[in-house]
Amino acid sequence: AGIKIPYNLGLQGHSDADPVLHALIDSLLGACRLGDIGKLFSNRSKKYKNIRSTILLEKVIDIIKHKNFTINNIDINIIAQRPKIKKYSKKMIHTLSKLCEINTNQINIKGKTTEKLGLIGKGKAIASEVIVSVIKYD
Repeated sequence: AGIKIPYNLGLQGHSDADPVLHALIDSLLGACRLGDIGKLFSNRSKKYKNIRSTILLEKVIDIIKHKNFTINNIDINIIAQRPKIKKYSKKMIHTLSKLCEINTNQINIKGKTTEKLGLIGKGKAIASEVIVSVIKYD
């Protein structure tokens, strides 16, 4: 969610592989009927190789603002066996609040596990689900 969490393993992806910000970007674009992250920031483009997801989110915030949308609420599930999310959630919320230009009380973050099942349960993957509510002003 835009912060670095110390852990013995890392994430791998075309950009910085931030699963929370990628899910948030997709959710915002979907709620505003503006496509998805792959359409806007193709992983085939060298332009986005190793780019920070915070930069991508800032671009999406600008796009939705220019389309007269504002974010009402963000609800985030971070699905990971390890590391535990709870002690980082407050810092994540503050970071997202600044990036999305909304109040911290409009953001909720929850850590979930898969009860040691599958790749996530074995600590080999992390997933994130995000639901956003947006308002369109005319």
